[in-house]
Amino acid sequence: MTPDDIAGFYAERSALNLDDYIELDFSFECAGDPREAAAHLCSEQSTAQWRRVGVDEDFRPRFAAKVLALEATPQPTGFSIAVECAATGPVHAVRVTIAHPHGNFGTKLPNLLSAVCGEGVFFSPGIPLIRLEDIRFPDCYLAAFQGPQFGVQGLREQLQAFERPIFFGVIKPNIGLPAAPFAELGYQSWIGGLDIAKDDEMLADVDWCPLAERAAALGDARRRAERETGVRKIYLANITDEVDRLVPLHDLAVEHGANALLVNAMPVGLSAVRMLRKHASVPLIAHFPFIAAFSRLAAYGIHSRVFTKLQRLAGFDVVIMPGFGPRMMTPEHEVLDCVRACLEPMGPIKPCLPVPGGSDSAATLEGVYRKVGSIDFGFVPGRGVFGHPMGPAAGAASIRQAWDAIASGIAVADYATTHPELAAALQAFGAKK
Repeated sequence: MTPDDIAGFYAERSALNLDDYIELDFSFECAGDPREAAAHLCSEQSTAQWRRVGVDEDFRPRFAAKVLALEATPQPTGFSIAVECAATGPVHAVRVTIAHPHGNFGTKLPNLLSAVCGEGVFFSPGIPLIRLEDIRFPDCYLAAFQGPQFGVQGLREQLQAFERPIFFGVIKPNIGLPAAPFAELGYQSWIGGLDIAKDDEMLADVDWCPLAERAAALGDARRRAERETGVRKIYLANITDEVDRLVPLHDLAVEHGANALLVNAMPVGLSAVRMLRKHASVPLIAHFPFIAAFSRLAAYGIHSRVFTKLQRLAGFDVVIMPGFGPRMMTPEHEVLDCVRACLEPMGPIKPCLPVPGGSDSAATLEGVYRKVGSIDFGFVPGRGVFGHPMGPAAGAASIRQAWDAIASGIAVADYATTHPELAAALQAFGAKK
């Protein structure tokens, strides 16, 4: 690019009508001039060839993505990750904020993703390592989306659960059982104190545990638990499947007794979720398969908070995400970025409930609560309830006992001396996160 070509992909924030743009934060490593690399990045994701040969025209004023801010640091040791076929030359680590005109792709999630996470970004000249760190939308863009139907407050009202976290549990074995014994496990967890008993993300509509039979059995068990405890409960059924089956499976699961639905967001696709949201009569809960494939490496891919924001935009009421601790291999600051992405203001889009999960139990509840810093989160043990040595009812009770201790300002270990379920959980599942 010539200096004039490069300049056409830069702008002052004050010179733009920001309602016409989404903002993108990228980090990347490039070979050669960082300003030129950033200009290529803007060009490749928006205008590419911005004029015809022999014609006096320039599409950049209307269609080009524009660099608003750039910081570059020389990296004398070269690329942080060896990339075969990478460009050669002096290497810089760069952080850049780009304004991308959303009129290029409209309020269509597949087209948005094609522009900001597609070929133009990950095959931009001179940039072998790049990560989309964050995305921000103007309110006028957000207004085209429904977002969560229930959100945090709606879920709390459905459960009549206020002033505390929402307690989930993943029914184990995760691959499922015949409907009757599977439902009995859910029932035990509800009477022990869980709000939501859920299918694992891998449990589909399978012949040894068909969704219709499972939803009917769990629906009956849920209603029995509600009668016996006087407390509302939710059975969360997994309907992840081919896109053309999502609406029929929604109807089947809800008709038979499910009152919330789990969908694996990325395998199904965000556009499919948005379609389902338009039809849904119950809360939609996202799970995170496939997200780590994009987000694990700090130098490459897409930060998981971007996916969190997009899941909220698509219409999920709850986002289950990789949580704290070594099991999930996600830095604490990244988990907290995702928690904030669920709850922070987002124009007209309701907050959704963050559920940072992974190997949780009564032993980890206080650590998760302290890190999140509020009660607006979901807590989702699996073995911590269903692998409890005294059974699922005791496992669920241990979670509630741990919370009672935290809320009362009593050390959890001290509270356990008079609560055997909690004591057994602490002994079985170890230290806090």
